[in-house]
Amino acid sequence: MNLADSRLGPSGMSGEATLREVIQRLGKAIQGLEDAVGARLERDQDYVEAEAEVQRMNADRARLAQELDTSEARSERLEEANREVSRRLVTAMETIRAVLDR
Repeated sequence: MNLADSRLGPSGMSGEATLREVIQRLGKAIQGLEDAVGARLERDQDYVEAEAEVQRMNADRARLAQELDTSEARSERLEEANREVSRRLVTAMETIRAVLDR
């Protein structure tokens, strides 16, 4: 057995070539892991942003519901005032007719 044969691994490749391949595969695996972590962090950030948007929308919905309730109450008061004014106008017109008919 010569010196060159002693450096060959079981597959006939030198230990140095095998080590290079293992390092390359390890580098690719690490890069894949980094890519996966980056994608996960992006998804997590998207989730955080979506959650914040949902909270803003809920706050807007609550504010709009309060404004709607206030507007409906005002509308009811105006309708009641309108009915009262109409009733008084009818009374006034009847009074004027009664005076003119004398």
